Order: sequence, then structure tokens, then C-alpha cells
Amino acid sequence: MTDRLDVVAIGNALVDVLSHESPEFLAAHQLTPGAMELIDTERAELLYAAMGPAVEISGGSAANTLVGVTSFGGSAAFIGRVADDELGAVFGHDIRAAGVEFLAKPAVDGEPSGRCLIMVTPDAQRTMNTYLGASAQLGPADVDTDLVARAQVLYLEGYLWDEPEAKEAYRLAARRAHDAGNRVAFTLSDSFCVDRHRHEFLDLVASEVDVLFANEAEITALFEVDDFDDALQRVQHHCEIAALTRSERGAVIVARDEVHVVDATRVGDVVDTTGAGDQFAAGFLFGLTHGYDLGTAAHLGALAAGEVISHLGARPATSLAALAGPLLDR
Repeated sequence: MTDRLDVVAIGNALVDVLSHESPEFLAAHQLTPGAMELIDTERAELLYAAMGPAVEISGGSAANTLVGVTSFGGSAAFIGRVADDELGAVFGHDIRAAGVEFLAKPAVDGEPSGRCLIMVTPDAQRTMNTYLGASAQLGPADVDTDLVARAQVLYLEGYLWDEPEAKEAYRLAARRAHDAGNRVAFTLSDSFCVDRHRHEFLDLVASEVDVLFANEAEITALFEVDDFDDALQRVQHHCEIAALTRSERGAVIVARDEVHVVDATRVGDVVDTTGAGDQFAAGFLFGLTHGYDLGTAAHLGALAAGEVISHLGARPATSLAALAGPLLDR
């Protein structure tokens, strides 16, 4: 196929396992509320056995963003690594069913497919325990450079930066995207990722990244400042566009001499904040790749984030294209 795509993403191919749990459950299993912790196979099996009734769906940060892009009516493809096992099959079926191209063949050797165990407490906060498995073994050989060249935007997630082979895969893909005249977008993913890779992230943002996504904690951690406005001033000179989310305070978009401030979309009850940042990126990337101005793209991001926090799970439960109709028809 040679059809043009809106977004191609590289990231962790994970199956999300979500359940509602109490603060006491977190304490009993020595889990830090709101944190994301990497775990091994033994810990993954122990926590999975202890969790209550759960929803299982293919996930991973970048993959969730692509499902949001297709829900808006955009086109997308995913590059990631799964094993030839039951969870790998679940991942492939789910992401293709959502309209995302996923052409990778399951790996017959190496680690089992990855999964993310997500406990949602009554305050709507999510605590994640991630077993990366096969997804973390992604390397340059897994990158379909022709697929990368087809997309207006290459989207990379920071979570995978821990792995040396994955870094090389990212750099290869970024070079191919830029050689084809496309943009490279990057999400910082988590403030703990930023703390581990600050200097590399700063260099990456300055030299390779055209569109940066981050929340308030991540962007202040990147520049080692306490004040969001200080971080805002610094990031404005580091990349073409920075899309910075601030939870209930909305988002700020900076692009050289442009600044756009958008309010968060009001929702009734906040059920689960899982995926809010991923879906903001989905709306913003859809707007960016369909010719809308940055302010409208940010409103689309806020709309998608508002939809996803109103229910359990990190992917849209209703058509984002239908929700966005009034906004796009103005």
C-alpha cells in the first residue's frame, strides 16, 4: 500500500488490564498511588491474580493515541513488537478492529507479550504496573521505513526510551520521517522517564522533535524548574510546537511566536484519568494533520481527553468524530 497516512506511531505494544481497586488494595500490595512501575513476570502474575474483575484491551500509550486518531476519522499505523501468544493475538485483533494498520508479525522467540495492570481508585487516579515483555525488545529491524515515510507525522512515546535497541529504532525512524519531509512528534510520557533520561530528551527535543507533548509535571522536570511558566518560556525555543497539558486547567500550545490557551472539557463525573494525555495527543494530531489551526487542534485534544476520563479505559467509548462535529463545522 502506498496511501498517505496521518500518523504512524512507534511504542510499547501492551494489553491493558483495568480494574477498580481501593486505596487499601494499593497499600496491601505496596503500590504508590498514581505511579507507573515496571515489574517482572513474577510480580505481574501475582498482581493479576489479586486484582478484581477487569477489562482487558490492547493498549500502550502511542497505540491508544492512534485509536483516538482513527475515532476522529483519521488514518494511522502502529509499529510495535508482540509475541506469538494469546495476549499478542489480543493486541493485534483489537488495534486492527479500531482501524489502525498493524502489519508486524508476532515474534516466535524472546519474552512474552507485554501487559499493563491498571488499578483505578475511587478518586479516578490510576496506578500502573507494567510488564514490558516483548514490546521492550523492539529494535531497528522492526521499523518499516516505508510505512514511516507514508505518514505526515511520526509519533514516538517516551516510555520505550529505556531500551538501547529501541532508541536506535527511534533514531532510524526519525531520520526516515524527516528525509520524507514529515514531522516527528514525541511525548515525554512520564516524569520518571524524564528524570532517567533528561539530557538525552533535551537533546532529542532540540535536534529531532518538531511537536512535543508533555504534561505540567513532565515539562517542569525536563527543564528542572518549579514553575510552569518558566518551563513554557524555555520550551518555546526548543521545538516547532509544544502541546502542554495541565489536567483540569486545560492546555497551553506554544509555537514560536504563537500561544494558545484552551480550557479543559467539562465532564460530569471523572471516572478514570487513564489515557487523558494519550487522547489529547490524538485530537491535536488529527487537527494538525487535517489543516486546522493550532487552537482548534488543541480544542480537539481537550474534547478527546474529556471523553476518555468519563469512563473506564484509555480509549474512546463513543465516536470522537461525532463529538467533534459541532466544533469542526463552525
